[in-house]
Amino acid sequence: QVQLVESGGGTVQPGGSLRLSCAASGFRLRYYAIGWFRQAPGKEREGVSCISSVDGRTHYLDAVKGRFTISRDNAKNTAYLQMDSLKPEDTAVYYCAAGGCGGDGHEVIDYGMDAWGKGTLVTISS
Repeated sequence: QVQLVESGGGTVQPGGSLRLSCAASGFRLRYYAIGWFRQAPGKEREGVSCISSVDGRTHYLDAVKGRFTISRDNAKNTAYLQMDSLKPEDTAVYYCAAGGCGGDGHEVIDYGMDAWGKGTLVTISS
């Protein structure tokens, strides 16, 4: 059974950090680009970051550049999103997905993701 499971969400104060994990089962993550997406209440889902399966190239939404870092450990079949200097506007449900994604230098583009996790809630509040 193909499955992606996110973990690591929670509530932190502004300026804090969280590390999200995305564990894959039922398929080999190494053959897919991995994307992190988020959806805040009342807003559309947006791409946050993407990492290529081929050369490890990364893409970030402008709003998170310099604060978030995406990575992958193919041996562990897991991807990560390190989030630093968190802001209240980062509050959202964060989803990981496997498939095709990229970026244009400002936004993350969903080219078609084959599998999605159920999401983990990140709340930034003082």
